[in-house]
Amino acid sequence: MADNRQRTILTRPTATRRGLLTAGAVAPVLVGAATPDARALPRERPRALIKPTMTVLADWAEVTKALGRPGEMKRYMYHTGLPRRDLDVVSRGVRIETALALGTHVSFVRYEDGAHLLMGDAVVTEQELQGFSDTLLEHGIGITAVHKHLLAHKPAVWWLHLHAHAHDPVPVAKGLRAAFGRTGTPPYRPPTAPPPLALDTKGIDGVFGVAGFQDEGIYKSTWVRTERILDGDMILPPGLGATTTVNFQPVGGGRAVTNGDFVMTASEVQPVLRILRKGGVELVELHHHNLTDEPRLFFVHYWGTGDAVRLAKVLREAVHATAVVPMAGVTG
Repeated sequence: MADNRQRTILTRPTATRRGLLTAGAVAPVLVGAATPDARALPRERPRALIKPTMTVLADWAEVTKALGRPGEMKRYMYHTGLPRRDLDVVSRGVRIETALALGTHVSFVRYEDGAHLLMGDAVVTEQELQGFSDTLLEHGIGITAVHKHLLAHKPAVWWLHLHAHAHDPVPVAKGLRAAFGRTGTPPYRPPTAPPPLALDTKGIDGVFGVAGFQDEGIYKSTWVRTERILDGDMILPPGLGATTTVNFQPVGGGRAVTNGDFVMTASEVQPVLRILRKGGVELVELHHHNLTDEPRLFFVHYWGTGDAVRLAKVLREAVHATAVVPMAGVTG
């Protein structure tokens, strides 16, 4: 069975493999040797990039059935949340709300060549980590990062990024379900209407210049990269695997903890880190989420505590140091 599952997974040539030079191209030039006419050199073929295609919810009925829970459309992406509401995690004396840092998400995208891409991130306990990973790998689902979103916390939790490319998304969805079945991820339940937030959300929106949104007691603002992002030969739709997220969890008296991540190119990393530290925001993790993205993207996870509007001003400066635009303004 494992062999059959593996055959559904496709591989694409990476930029590194495509960019290998032939032995003749790197051979030393001999003094006095004839120089070939540059016009006689073969031209490199234009790179064929594959675009995502728009779908509707009904297109994903079999994936929904395989995952065992409903999802929703987010532009090109069929998105399913698997929040870890079963976990009671405490970090720096703060009980972490699920929507702040304990949300598992998976997204499927269909491409114009008929293939499908999965990207996601998963929250698992340290006891669940190895069994969850084994099951993913058995089903041909790749792991592209294993890391932390929080500083010292109990119980020990890990975050993983997931990746698969297949003609048929249903076996991938079944593999995800098998892996999540090895964790305490609770069954689906509809979200409930959250109580009013004890935060100056208008003040936060005024600082960022864009309206945020509430997600089960957490106030969120999201940005996406301005440039085209590739995963191998596939063009990623805006918001898939390349977002900056700022989350606020109220802790009383207009104060909040903030936790999230910034997406950056290499040249943006050090300026962002300096801005965060100058503003008193703590660094949690700096790493990649993907293996074959172009341009190469880095992510820094952070933690801050204090007046929510003051924190927003620090984070705004870091946002402005990167090439991003508000997610709410992206239509394609």
